[in-house]
Amino acid sequence: MGLRYPVLLLALVLTACGRQESTADRAPPIAPATATAPSAAPPGATAQQKPAEPASDLPSKITRMNEDGSETVEDVPSDSGAHNPLLAAVASTVAAATPTASAASPAGPSLWQEGVNYTRLVPAQPTSVPRGQVEVLEFFWYACSHCYALDPLVEAWKKTKPAYVTFSRVHVQWNEGHRALARLYYTLDSMGKLDQLHGEVFKEIHVNGNPLTAADPNNAAESERIQVAFVKKFGISEADFKNAYHSMAVDLAVQRADELVQRYRIDGVPRFIVNGKYIADVASAGSQERLISLVGDLAVQEHKH
Repeated sequence: MGLRYPVLLLALVLTACGRQESTADRAPPIAPATATAPSAAPPGATAQQKPAEPASDLPSKITRMNEDGSETVEDVPSDSGAHNPLLAAVASTVAAATPTASAASPAGPSLWQEGVNYTRLVPAQPTSVPRGQVEVLEFFWYACSHCYALDPLVEAWKKTKPAYVTFSRVHVQWNEGHRALARLYYTLDSMGKLDQLHGEVFKEIHVNGNPLTAADPNNAAESERIQVAFVKKFGISEADFKNAYHSMAVDLAVQRADELVQRYRIDGVPRFIVNGKYIADVASAGSQERLISLVGDLAVQEHKH
């Protein structure tokens, strides 16, 4: 019991980037459930059961003593269907009524456990997609190493996801440094350059060591200057970038992102919300690959409903 919380903390550290600000300013988070250890054997269960004796070792004949002292050898009825028609008929009836293992095995979302691999949000939140579409949100932060590690899997999933899934990223804004990177994300999106430069932003930060923000997070002008220098390397003019950077469209996108972070009480990334009903992350799913599979299965389930 004493090791439970340190192990849980280590798991979260290894799979997510957390909000870095005073806990007094936080709303109570909707914490994703983490995988639990398998339950112990039920009381009274023995460690090992004696295997059944093979039928070939059982006696097939018995000897009876007669009153005059002589012996009579008799066959013992077998439990096999070949020797016992009644038992064979019963066994056949039971077999016909019993589903096969493959027919009874769970499939799809039933492979995942609510409260273990994902958490149901109560109440469910409204989505912003047309009827018949399933909304999937990924909350992320460009400077998060775990978001960077997961991103190739997300990009691959985007290319194969069903047409009824509407996927959007939401950049968190826990402090001014996050806010500057969020503005960069939504500026590139408004310019139609996100597909081209999304991966390049991750690379610039995590491979090239350029944080794309000022040393002083509160120096918004310096952060903007650093980002202008970055996008110019990809043929984007300073004037075009600045016009979009300070546009009403980007202001509204940044505001909406912050509202979503508050609504879902996001305090760690990467984290996924499926159709306003389910929340999951790498820790709850068990691995990066399992998280992508879980999100896909939950989306399929929502579409069926």
